[in-house]
Amino acid sequence: MSALLRAPRISRPSVAFHVRGLATPSSSGHSASRSSFTHTLSAGPSLDDFIRDDIPERVVLGNTKGPRLPSFLKTAIPSGESYTRIKKDLRGLGLHTVCEEARCPNIGDCWGGNKGATAAEGKSTATATIILMGDTCTRGCRFCSIKTSRAPPPLDPHEPENTAEAIRRWGLGYIVLTSVDRDDLADGGARHFAETISKIKQKAPHILVEALTGDFAGSLPMVSLVAKSGLDVYAHNIETVEALTPYVRDRRATFRQSLNVLEHAKKEGVRITKTSIMLGIGETENQVLDALRELRKIDVDVVTFGQYMRPTKRHMKVERYVEPAEFERWKRVSEDMGFLYVASGPLVRSSYKAGEYFIENVLRGKGAEKQARKLTAAAMTPQEVTPRSA
Repeated sequence: MSALLRAPRISRPSVAFHVRGLATPSSSGHSASRSSFTHTLSAGPSLDDFIRDDIPERVVLGNTKGPRLPSFLKTAIPSGESYTRIKKDLRGLGLHTVCEEARCPNIGDCWGGNKGATAAEGKSTATATIILMGDTCTRGCRFCSIKTSRAPPPLDPHEPENTAEAIRRWGLGYIVLTSVDRDDLADGGARHFAETISKIKQKAPHILVEALTGDFAGSLPMVSLVAKSGLDVYAHNIETVEALTPYVRDRRATFRQSLNVLEHAKKEGVRITKTSIMLGIGETENQVLDALRELRKIDVDVVTFGQYMRPTKRHMKVERYVEPAEFERWKRVSEDMGFLYVASGPLVRSSYKAGEYFIENVLRGKGAEKQARKLTAAAMTPQEVTPRSA
């Protein structure tokens, strides 16, 4: 029994096992691999390649092909009591400004008012340009950073009343209203624009109102509606010379259509018409002269010149930065052609406060035109600022 339960002894042949890790090279290729690695190492860069005597003094980063931002286009970081107060008021009232949406370089200057002024004086000298009908435009001009959409949000029916009340509370003497283009609306937003102006005049008749409008798709009856709403200055920007218009502005905006808007507004009895031209986008001297002649033919009173500044890399490039002396020359040329007032400088924009300061004096009849020009020159005296790097 014990013999049956005992496990039989099995004789196994002796087998020699050779275990090799997967990462371990075979003995046959090991020497060849080491030789190849040694050759690669010796043929590669040496320590001397990483240690050079001709080290450059400075390292240039970014795009070096485009023109560099000159010092006269560098502005101070916005600050001050008046600037802070206006920004807080806008947030509380849910209003939008072109100063912020279009990234205007003069926001600190315009919102800041006169330095060292009292709160009341600061309000009377500060300027903000209110955007009506939201912050989303139906057009896509190649120079503008405002948001675009084919179907922006609907109009706020309370905006005219709220805007008028906010402006009345500010106690300003001069206000600029502008708007995004609303091609999605049958009237282009003209009735909304006109209603806002009318309510401002009802609540604060002393406030002078400048309306910087779009072209309303060329609808002259809509231009008439805004022109007869009680405004004091009708502004519409041609933006650039006729030859460059198709490349700079939205395809629905044309040079001749803009001229028609300005001409019709004047015929409807508007006292002052105003427009703006950007320089530095490839225009020629003769093209600018031709544009000015066309503006004088339709009796435009005010023109402003400013440097085009590329808001983002998605927008058209700056062709060149125009020197201050050239801006001064265009100012003299335009004045000699008969324009009532010309604001011309690298940082001047269509609603720059110095232009409004002059226009306000003209509209209110405060002294002769010569005195108004003297006051404007004083208002435009450069202040000491700490430049901000581009």
